[in-house]
Parts: sequence; C-alpha cells; structure tokens
Amino acid sequence: MKTTLDIPVLLLDEAMRLTGAKTKRKAVLTALDDFTRRAKMKILAEKLGDSNTFMTSDKLMALRAMETPNDAR
Repeated sequence: MKTTLDIPVLLLDEAMRLTGAKTKRKAVLTALDDFTRRAKMKILAEKLGDSNTFMTSDKLMALRAMETPNDAR
C-alpha cells in the first residue's frame, strides 16, 4: 500500500544510520517492526509480571533436587 508521509529529514536520516538501512523504505519498515515487537513485549511483560514473581535459580534447583529420585542423582 502506498502512503505519503511527511517525515522529518533528520529523523529519517538518523533511523537509516542506526538501522543500517540503505533505503528510506527499509528504515521505516525496520522502525515499525521494532516498535511493534517492543509494544507486544511490553504487553506480555505486564500480563506476566516482573521478575520478582518468578522463582530464583537456587529455588528451582532445590525443587528439582527434591523431585528427583535418589538413585537418579
């Protein structure tokens, strides 16, 4: 789909430089893809909570040790 946009030149130049894009189209697509991915990750993180709600690796190892039969260790 073709769309006409008025994008500030300095912003687009910087996006091209930072993304390594050789074309304006590629820079815009890369920026949109990155924005969409980050927004989805933010929504997922809000649903899952922060890392304080997850089990630490020490607790996980202790739990696994309790669940493993003695002869399998």
